[in-house]
Amino acid sequence: MRYKKRSLVLLVIDIIIVCFSVGTSYLFRYEWNLQSHLPQMVAYTLCTAFICGIMMVFFKMYQRIWKYASIGEIVGLVKAVLLGWMIAYGVTNFYIQDRIPLPIAVRTLETMLLCMGGIRFIWRVLKNQSKQTDNKAKVLIVGAGDCGAIIAKEIMSNVNSQFSIVGFVDDDKKKFRQRILGCPVLGDRYAIESIVNQHAVDEIIIAIPSAVKSELAEIISTCKLTGAKVKIIPALNDLIAGKVSVSAMRDVDLEDLLGRDPILPDLKGIAEYVEDKVVIVTGAGGSIGSELCRQITVFKPRKLVLLGHGENSIYTIEMELRTRFPELKLETIIADIQDRSRIDDVFRIYKPQVVFHAAAHKHVPLMERNPAEAVKNNVFGTKNVADAADKYGVERFVLISSDKAVNPSSIMGATKRIAEMYIQSLDLQSTTKFVAVRFGNVLGSRGSVIPRFKEQIASGGPVTVTHPEMVRYFMTIPEAVQLVIQAGAFAAGGEIFVLDMGQPVKIVELAEDVIRLSGFEPYTEIPIEFTGIREGEKLYEELLLNEEAIAKTKHNRIFIGKPLGINRVELELQFKRLERAIGDEKDNIRDVIEYIVPLYKDVS
Repeated sequence: MRYKKRSLVLLVIDIIIVCFSVGTSYLFRYEWNLQSHLPQMVAYTLCTAFICGIMMVFFKMYQRIWKYASIGEIVGLVKAVLLGWMIAYGVTNFYIQDRIPLPIAVRTLETMLLCMGGIRFIWRVLKNQSKQTDNKAKVLIVGAGDCGAIIAKEIMSNVNSQFSIVGFVDDDKKKFRQRILGCPVLGDRYAIESIVNQHAVDEIIIAIPSAVKSELAEIISTCKLTGAKVKIIPALNDLIAGKVSVSAMRDVDLEDLLGRDPILPDLKGIAEYVEDKVVIVTGAGGSIGSELCRQITVFKPRKLVLLGHGENSIYTIEMELRTRFPELKLETIIADIQDRSRIDDVFRIYKPQVVFHAAAHKHVPLMERNPAEAVKNNVFGTKNVADAADKYGVERFVLISSDKAVNPSSIMGATKRIAEMYIQSLDLQSTTKFVAVRFGNVLGSRGSVIPRFKEQIASGGPVTVTHPEMVRYFMTIPEAVQLVIQAGAFAAGGEIFVLDMGQPVKIVELAEDVIRLSGFEPYTEIPIEFTGIREGEKLYEELLLNEEAIAKTKHNRIFIGKPLGINRVELELQFKRLERAIGDEKDNIRDVIEYIVPLYKDVS
């Protein structure tokens, strides 16, 4: 309805209400004996209708959208009606001989306020009810505790909310068939699927911020089978701080599905080797390197040196750390680890005591096509950093390695294995404790599979998976880095620490989960296509060589692969061969690599 027409209709309705209010007031006063009072009633009615109409226009009461009405609209209505009533009462009494009885005037005011306000309130309720039944998403809240009640209350009190609550789910049997804010507790977590189907639930909100991650993972696994979109309240701290709200909800991430509880580091052990020390992180702009920098700062190093080749990524992590940790002494170095003299200068100037070496080329297919670059960076770059650490008396050197170094089928994996071999050989004659930490894929790192899946889903698919049987180990970036730092505390020298990655995950199942958590149905709404195994890839990864016995550490998620005897002289000779082969054909590089790493099998 157009604005002018709508305003005219509302004005006519208000005039009818004024006439009704005055008329009923006279009827209540004089019952049906109105003949002698009819001229007074007509005059009072016309004057009140005219003046109240002007006041309603003056206070812009016909420019308000009442389905969004709040206290401001009610106050405006009261002002307009009250002022119009007072003026009309005074003007009418001025022009007529018999004074209008005050009880009639008061009853008129009461009736006008009640009817005008009541009609607008009913209009708002009807519009909101229509919106609720027609357009709102049906929501099931998992968790009938304090957090669930807070979320439900906010949804119900917000007229603009896009949710309509179906009910709650809770494992506490005492709450079954009870109502919270008028919404029923429909069952426990095992009834989620049937409840969703029965009530046509569109979204599930998991409101159990105190639940351990393994329990959350189980609930999420149940929810994702329903086809409903799943959201979660992130943290117990938000509940304590009073920050829990609908806006605090986030989509469920794959990290939630891993179901691993937070790592409890040995704070004392870590502080002893990091606190008040000069620490260098190579590859500090990368996914692992930048997270290392964030977590190392917690242990108060004397100085943190960020070394990387890409100026943009180093600038980004530098700005973040300077903002979050203004008291931190920070140095940023743009350098290529392949430049031996530059790395030597950095170590000579800053004299680090701890080095985390995260700089590496890691993309398997790219390195298959550029084996010389993989060797220069992953082998000789590591050698340059390790030699400088030995030369300048670094206390601990931690190499970030990969599960692809075990029985490698790719150039990338083989070069990482050679890097492990070199630091193990160097450890035999150095005062520096050289160790490597080996783990699998990390969720969300640059170039990893999850961001790629999300890009493909955003563009409408298809999501591409190399092989239906492809499996990988996964962990989150923060938990991988926490374990890396913790492993450094256990270093005696020469070890390869292996992180417990949990159960391996099928990549196709990972793709299905990403699609479902994005609100789509795999294979129907978003197709999945199999493209074939890429060059250098294996169907599954391993974490230990057959020759490496495994030993436990104090941490239940860190294990030690027994150091293997590495002939340093022989390795140096092969490095010279490898250096000469860099400028030759690719096959020559592969031949030398296969000689150094007999378990390397070229499957490309």
